Amino acid sequence: MLQIVIPAYNEANRLPRTLRELRRFVRDHRARLGAVEVIVVDNASTDETAALAAAADCRATPVRVLSCATRGKGAAVAAGIAATDADVVAFMDADGATHLDALLESMRLMALGADVAIGSRAAYGSDTAARHSRLRESGARRYRSLTGRIVPGISDTQCGFKVFRGDVARTAFAGLRTAGFSFDVELLARVQRSGARVVEFPVQWADVPGSTFEPLRHGAGAFLNLAVIAWQLRLDPARMTGVDASLAPSTAALSQLAVEA
Repeated sequence: MLQIVIPAYNEANRLPRTLRELRRFVRDHRARLGAVEVIVVDNASTDETAALAAAADCRATPVRVLSCATRGKGAAVAAGIAATDADVVAFMDADGATHLDALLESMRLMALGADVAIGSRAAYGSDTAARHSRLRESGARRYRSLTGRIVPGISDTQCGFKVFRGDVARTAFAGLRTAGFSFDVELLARVQRSGARVVEFPVQWADVPGSTFEPLRHGAGAFLNLAVIAWQLRLDPARMTGVDASLAPSTAALSQLAVEA
């Protein structure tokens, strides 16, 4: 079985369409995907997200709804992964920005020996359509330059489509400390530390209006989270492989970048 976790905070407008498209895609590719269960994690929504997700449940593609009172995408995804028991697990965004062909490619890569297959908008062959402002693009460039020092070799940590061997995901998420936007960076650093084989692959990605991430409101916190993640990894008593520990002391520099972003 493949279990797909979808974190959702006030996604009543976007989630139903994503679930419908996912149900159709699974039906059309059942032979390659096998049995699929969707786990929607309602992250303390104040709208009809949970009820709409529950209404999408069907025998062909079951939808299970969990509640996570701790705010933050990282906390919601971690709660969903903790509830899985499948050999292969994934998480994707409620907006459906990544084309679902990524499911087929990720499963192919897993069959070829990958432990983790992550969608990447920066990989050669990706097709992206974005509506981002100059401010957001500038912040994203700075953010990527810093994440590259924590998780070297990974060009896009933030694409919301990642597939894991179940045991790898559950082990990595069990120790996750970052609840917010930057949780992917800590997650991938932990996966690299474990020696898992991580493969990036190109995706079709289109920006979907309605994101709750606002650069001016959340950007500083995202940058500061990188400093915290690097510091925590540096202090981890276990030997960290593939992590540039020299990033940790640069909290002041990261703070300045956060202000600029």
